[in-house]
Amino acid sequence: MGEHHERSIDGLPFSTDRARLDIDAIHAYLAHESYWVPGIHRELVERAIERSLCFGVYEGTRQLGFARVVTDGAGFAYLCDVFVVDAARGRGIGKRLMEFTFAHPDLQRVRRFILATRDAHGLYAQYGFTPLANPEKFMERYDPDALSR
Repeated sequence: MGEHHERSIDGLPFSTDRARLDIDAIHAYLAHESYWVPGIHRELVERAIERSLCFGVYEGTRQLGFARVVTDGAGFAYLCDVFVVDAARGRGIGKRLMEFTFAHPDLQRVRRFILATRDAHGLYAQYGFTPLANPEKFMERYDPDALSR
């Protein structure tokens, strides 16, 4: 998972190069605008990025969108922290970001890909996501305050 992948789509660069990521912008969005990790500490965002496959989309040097995949590259992948900044929404960037993400070579043979979303079910359904086939088999250990304390 160390090789960088880049592609220009409709004139916007999409990249997996961590050096291009704007950690300040990612942290600001996640901590102050996201519903899923409000108040997350910057060092936790940095740790998550270090240990994940990350995808960014840019306009010049400005980061417009981000997605992160936690994976072993074989049996399991978890798509998380997906966002497009408000000023760039409505341009199809989220869809192109998902296409770039799911085309990554390390994700082509993943057996189970999961995500959690409050309001983007329609977007993810376009990429094959469905409700859990057997929700009775899945459990979670959830601490809603873990990232903000």
